[in-house]
Amino acid sequence: MATGAPARGGYLDILRAPHAARLLTGTLVGRLPNGVGPIALTLFVRDQGGSYTLAGGLIAAYGVATALGQPLLGRAVDLKGQPRVQLPAAVLSALGMALLALTGIGHLALAYAAVVLAGLFTPPLEGGLRALWPSVLGREDRVHRAYALDAVAQEVMFTAGPLLLTLLVSLWSPAAALLAVNVLGVLGALAVVLSAPSRKWRSAPREAHWLGALRSPGLLALLGSFFFVGLALGSITVSAVAYADDRGAPSVYGWLMAALGLGALLGGVVYGARQWTGTPERRLRVLVLLLALGYLPLALTPGPVAMTGLAMLSGVFLAPALACAFIVVDRHAPRGTVTEAFSWLVTTFGVGSALGSAVAGPTVELAGTASGFAVAGAGGLAALLVLLATGGVLGALPGAPGGPGGGPRHAVTAEAPTPVATEKNTHRSETDRNGNAQPGFSTRPQA
Repeated sequence: MATGAPARGGYLDILRAPHAARLLTGTLVGRLPNGVGPIALTLFVRDQGGSYTLAGGLIAAYGVATALGQPLLGRAVDLKGQPRVQLPAAVLSALGMALLALTGIGHLALAYAAVVLAGLFTPPLEGGLRALWPSVLGREDRVHRAYALDAVAQEVMFTAGPLLLTLLVSLWSPAAALLAVNVLGVLGALAVVLSAPSRKWRSAPREAHWLGALRSPGLLALLGSFFFVGLALGSITVSAVAYADDRGAPSVYGWLMAALGLGALLGGVVYGARQWTGTPERRLRVLVLLLALGYLPLALTPGPVAMTGLAMLSGVFLAPALACAFIVVDRHAPRGTVTEAFSWLVTTFGVGSALGSAVAGPTVELAGTASGFAVAGAGGLAALLVLLATGGVLGALPGAPGGPGGGPRHAVTAEAPTPVATEKNTHRSETDRNGNAQPGFSTRPQA
């Protein structure tokens, strides 16, 4: 994997593009309820006098419902457009959490129904944003850099979100904080769907198939790999708690998680600041290898200072791997399924993380904290093995011989795109309402 010249304009070039800052900010705010959901539910249940067991049950129900809802809603976005799906879903999700906040945990069936409603209708804003980037940014290199910015922004959200939630709880109450973050979520979704790119975006025509995006072997290979990346991260979360308990210093857990997030933030910034040569599939294998190598030393469990350094190192290649995975998803999503495909990545990653937490708990109890961190190393190696074993299907793109589907997966406006041959066949032109050629982006393989 070789680097080219520094990317032209960097992240400021992305944020200066019309609508880009609004779409990124709106998506992050819209995702806030889901990002802080587990913490918000725990604080709410404990404030109501409920047990950690009940909090864990509600969180699990919320997570499973979210995992089920994301690809279904993503498919609906591809079929119906963004505003007709994203905003109603955001409102229904917020109403579910509002129902829980207003009725409490006195009636368990109602509490579970409320969180299932909230999870099932969590809007697929992540996939929607990644589907919009080509129409907003045009050039392929800018879209790829936006994927890196997206991965970096996630780390910021997962750091700032809990701090905002804690502030709201201290000012009001856990119930009020739960309501407030969900109101913000609806406002974020509203900011996205009222934008011109979201209103005009239409998915490319799709072949009717019950598997949808999952009929792509390359996408299935990627999802299998990132299931194990999610497993690794989930096991780190639990093992870090055990590490802090072993040393009698609960604050160490916060330092470890902050270091991991900082590492991912720095890695994403550096990765997105350069243009990269070679195919994304090959680059992803290298990044996942480095990610796995970063997880392995955690099993040494040295003192807190050294462990914090190892945690930061383990996060360095996370955001770059995610950014590269976004490119691979876009390249392998069958025609007309791009939002659904990105939503499947969110689901698979989340399910893997949940399983990693579930596996690490008994592992730590039976074999100690180091073994819990060893689960993370094993998850990273398993993710790499999946990519190595499926190199053949990852090399066959949709539209290429042997690949499912064909043609560009993006349509940037309500009008039909008009593909033309351009330099190296890596771009296509779109026509605007006046018939003027507009730069576009295509993931078709080079001729």
